[in-house]
Amino acid sequence: MRILVIDDDPKVSEFLKSNLETELFAVDVATDGEKGAYLARCNDYDLVVLDNVLPKKNGLEVCQAIREKKKGVKIIMLSALSDITTKVDLLDNGADDYLTKPFSFRELLSRVKALLRRPHVSTNEVLRVGDLVIDANNHEVTRGKKNINLTRKEFMLLEYLAKNSGRTLTQIDIMEHVWDMELDSFSHTLKSHVRNLRAKIDAGRKKSLIQTVNGRGYKIDRLISFLFLYIFFT
Repeated sequence: MRILVIDDDPKVSEFLKSNLETELFAVDVATDGEKGAYLARCNDYDLVVLDNVLPKKNGLEVCQAIREKKKGVKIIMLSALSDITTKVDLLDNGADDYLTKPFSFRELLSRVKALLRRPHVSTNEVLRVGDLVIDANNHEVTRGKKNINLTRKEFMLLEYLAKNSGRTLTQIDIMEHVWDMELDSFSHTLKSHVRNLRAKIDAGRKKSLIQTVNGRGYKIDRLISFLFLYIFFT
């Protein structure tokens, strides 16, 4: 999952970037409304965390600009203002949620996950690819009866491939969802991660779950992939 943080306070933006990356999100940061609106319109984000008071363009203007191009991306507004009028204006102009500063990261993370779960009420997601099991909530991977220890990026890469089983993902697709924009997309980082991931999940097996599609990218075959959503209603 890829998140854009738009906040002109470097302490806040770096705090959010660091903590969201710990939760296995790829995070980009913009420090003014103009750049934030541009990035949100041009890139494929799953969610935007947007401050209300920004230089060049304020949060309301950025929210409106995003909605003109990106109808489905989730937007969480951050604001030091807690009056009803401000909240209503922002929610009426495209924001999905509103959080008053100061806030706890725990609450923000809860709201992020809630928005990304929609339209499901509440889900614990387990992906199965043959005998490989990916527990997305607990960040655990097993194959057969063996636990597999993956790095944060390896887990994000495997999860993204599994969720898009049957679809060939280009290098750009993967870079946009698993890495942030600071990474050189023409580096050998992706190939290195795929190689390391295969070594861990395919140990002792003849065929790799992750297939290379020459000249195009990588994929996991849909025929051996099953997605199970266990839904618990509270």
